[in-house]
Amino acid sequence: MYGDLGNKLVQHAKRTQKLEHLPPYQTEIVRAVAREVRELDKDATNILQPFNNSFNPSDDPAAACRLFVNHLCMRRNKRCLLAYHRTRTDKLEEMVWNGSDVADLAAQQQRMPGEGQNGSADLGNGEGNSSSLSPEEEEYVRQYGELLSAYKGKWTDIDLTGSLEPPRDLFIDVRVLKNAGEIQTEYGTINLTKNSQFFVRKGDVERLIAQGYLQKLS
Repeated sequence: MYGDLGNKLVQHAKRTQKLEHLPPYQTEIVRAVAREVRELDKDATNILQPFNNSFNPSDDPAAACRLFVNHLCMRRNKRCLLAYHRTRTDKLEEMVWNGSDVADLAAQQQRMPGEGQNGSADLGNGEGNSSSLSPEEEEYVRQYGELLSAYKGKWTDIDLTGSLEPPRDLFIDVRVLKNAGEIQTEYGTINLTKNSQFFVRKGDVERLIAQGYLQKLS
């Protein structure tokens, strides 16, 4: 039935809002919805063809009703597509502002086991890609990251992406999830090797935590 696939996209968008990561892009559903819109538009053109651009709804109420339903279906599908993509771009922008390596996180999410469980078997993008992002989303993230870097470059003495909440603890325990090399802190140099643990100043490692290199220990 017309509108069912658009409703699936809305459900995916609603689920995305509650997740910390970004699920794989629904390539097949997006293409199917776009194809449905083209079919509805073609059907509307065929309905109007016998009237030679002089259609009067009162002369043929049945045709007018079909056109009205087709128009509503096309409009609803387009709104579903816009809502789905807006939700994903908002999530991507949030991840970029938090300093996350979006491309790396997307590749990790695509490799996570058990993705098809709990009713999410159709989350894959159907393209066999190693990333949960579409090519257009990857390009969007790249360009948005460049714009953000240029914007932050005007205020090098202010961390615009830092947390607005004052820290409760100045020093925290962290575990290194993947090698990050050496970092320079106020108290000296730290070599962040995988599976090692450190007691460090929170301000020195906040960005690395957001990027997924470190894990804060409770």
